[in-house]
Amino acid sequence: MRDAVRLWLIAILFAIGGSVLAGCRGGGDNGAQSNSSGSINVAIVGNPQVQDLARLTPSLFTAQSHINVNYTILDEGTLREVITSGVSGRGPEFDVVMIGPYEAPQFGKDGYITDLTPRASSDKAYDLDDVIPSVRKALSIDGKLYASPFYGESSFLMYRKDVLHDAGIEMPAHPTWTQVAQIARRINTPARAGICLRGKPGWGDLGASFTTVLNTFGGTWWSAKPDGSVDKAMVDQPEFREALQFYVDLVREAGETQADTASYNQCLAQYLSGKVAMWYDATVAAGLLEAANSDVKGKNGYAAAPVERTKAAGWLWSWALAMPTSSKNPDLAWSYIAWATGPQYIREAGNQIAGGWAAIPPGTRRSTYEIPDYQNAARAFAQPTVDAIEAAPVDNPGTTERPGYPGVQYVGIPQFQDVGDQCTEQFSAAIAGRSSVDSGLENCQETASQAVR
Repeated sequence: MRDAVRLWLIAILFAIGGSVLAGCRGGGDNGAQSNSSGSINVAIVGNPQVQDLARLTPSLFTAQSHINVNYTILDEGTLREVITSGVSGRGPEFDVVMIGPYEAPQFGKDGYITDLTPRASSDKAYDLDDVIPSVRKALSIDGKLYASPFYGESSFLMYRKDVLHDAGIEMPAHPTWTQVAQIARRINTPARAGICLRGKPGWGDLGASFTTVLNTFGGTWWSAKPDGSVDKAMVDQPEFREALQFYVDLVREAGETQADTASYNQCLAQYLSGKVAMWYDATVAAGLLEAANSDVKGKNGYAAAPVERTKAAGWLWSWALAMPTSSKNPDLAWSYIAWATGPQYIREAGNQIAGGWAAIPPGTRRSTYEIPDYQNAARAFAQPTVDAIEAAPVDNPGTTERPGYPGVQYVGIPQFQDVGDQCTEQFSAAIAGRSSVDSGLENCQETASQAVR
């Protein structure tokens, strides 16, 4: 049913050229429409901080620029399918799209998105040198910036300090997955799960969190040839099976309800409502846990991404704004990108969003961490977030060489998107109890092998 709904939505978007609005139309209600100097179509992900951006666009951007912003807001998986089809000329066209480090170097190399460096370098208000170097590098190829970061993140373990204290448990600052699993099972109850881990199919959903586990368990999706190109599928290796069996067992025995449909937003909701005691996911979530309107504010601890056979395991990601080369409004598109991902938006959003300063987009600019209001609101998680971003093992995420562009929670080759989506359907079914780990591994090995033949 989920796939049918997604395909229906994509078909509708294709048919009308991407004009379906899942969010808001900038300027539609504030009188700026009649004075508009233009209109742009923007596709973004439906995560909380990004939805804040959509809500604030009419008052903070359109009212001043007279540029109307027509938003299409989609879940991660659908967004990726729509954008991949759109930038390659097979689907709806957008002036601005939200992508990440997986897509940016590949789309940039293929000529699908515009090199933003000339505009960013000459725009003093944008302040390119303020962007955190590791995040900028992840969105670049050959030193050219192809997407401007809206927020940056790594991954870490979030946990309820009060729950662990009541159970007589102290969380290590740098836990292993073995330790985390033991704790999760100890504190798991019918009313509150021990841990929340992504189980929803998709290379960027279940695939993201699982791949960090796979890396630190010593496994990999494919081996690499000496020149860095893709070699053989490695799904049938013992380390891959060990990692997947560990992940499935942990979620089934101490994980959240309806785990096979849970991604970032679902785990966030369950943690905020007190239904889970630990959560391994994106560092950006901490700002929502400590937000002014959060029921768990002040109750949380933050530990480094769990490891097993590596020194670090956290991913590096950024939801970032890129300009397709097909955009017919590049000047308007850059005006929007420069505002939405520049220091101005961060300064303005802190006093405008419901979550307050703790919930502003983190992890992109050095100047964010110099704002006194943010320092005060984010004191519980700001340094752990920066530490995690800096420690992300982008160039060496596991114990063996990997093919393609650098990356932690994905393999930087075009084939990974389709293979990751298909294989995580199998893995999610194992979490739900609809199939076995062995069956999933067998099918995935064949899928991964066929993709690189």
